[in-house]
Amino acid sequence: MHRRLVARSMRIIDIGANLTDPVFRGKYRGKQAHDDDLGVVLQRARAAGVERMMVTGGSLHESKEAIDLCRQHQDLFATAGCHPTRTSEVDGHPGGADAYFAGLRDLILSNKDKVVAVGECGLDYDRLHFSDKPTQNKYFLRHFDLTEATGLPLFLHDRNTGGEFAAVLKQNRHRFSTGVVHSFTGTAEELRELLALGLYIGINGCSLKTDDNLAVVKLIPVDRLMIETDCPYCEIRPTHASHKLLDPAGVASWAAPDAKRKERWCSDSMVKSRNEPCTIRLVLQAVAKLLAIDEVELAARMFENTCKVFFPGTTHDSKLELDTPAQ
Repeated sequence: MHRRLVARSMRIIDIGANLTDPVFRGKYRGKQAHDDDLGVVLQRARAAGVERMMVTGGSLHESKEAIDLCRQHQDLFATAGCHPTRTSEVDGHPGGADAYFAGLRDLILSNKDKVVAVGECGLDYDRLHFSDKPTQNKYFLRHFDLTEATGLPLFLHDRNTGGEFAAVLKQNRHRFSTGVVHSFTGTAEELRELLALGLYIGINGCSLKTDDNLAVVKLIPVDRLMIETDCPYCEIRPTHASHKLLDPAGVASWAAPDAKRKERWCSDSMVKSRNEPCTIRLVLQAVAKLLAIDEVELAARMFENTCKVFFPGTTHDSKLELDTPAQ
């Protein structure tokens, strides 16, 4: 084994990658459709300049899975928390809510070299059929106990809450250092409220669907901006307003690998409708074009933002060392 220094002109951190999803093991809705290809998915990401990936933990069990996966790869780091749509599972946990959140706290404290944020947590009023408002709000508040116990920033989720999400954050602002509202799709007014709280904003394909979305993204200060894929979800699709901002041939920048249906899977192609971390380059393309900023410059500034929040002490000039097999 020897050490390889990762030194690229394009350095990117994907702040939201759901890499514990079974589709990255070739399993869709409980059925094996193709080989486990997580390894080649990660290789494609690294080749595209993705230096670090944050694997989202959306429940106690999933947070454990995320940490286990991150232990296998030096460039993977985890979040740990309970997604608002999963809060309905808390009361049914053995020992109840206290045991559930004690489990999250202990998981974070025993893996502080790999867990970089508390979350995913927040409020989601688009999907109340999974968890009702009182339950979501009750267990969102428990995440502030975790930030106080661990000192970590927040990885946040907000959907259609009519200002209630921002109000909760404002009431508890003294209880956490900072955080990012990931997969942001809110209005200009919601953006202003979140920026006033000192928060960062995470952008992916779902943040770039409509012309209204694009108008809001243009209002985000570059020093508060981060990008993500939220894979295997939130790809940029031809019907999205941001698609016109892409360089389809990759002449000026980067083009996505070919994609095939899962039934025709091969290791050197992506799977259609399964987003993956390498496509963060498309998010970067779209946002850079929208903001009229050079891609490499924008990537560098977002790298610094992300390191400031989740990897303090790391700068754009720092090099991440990865283990590679000796040749």
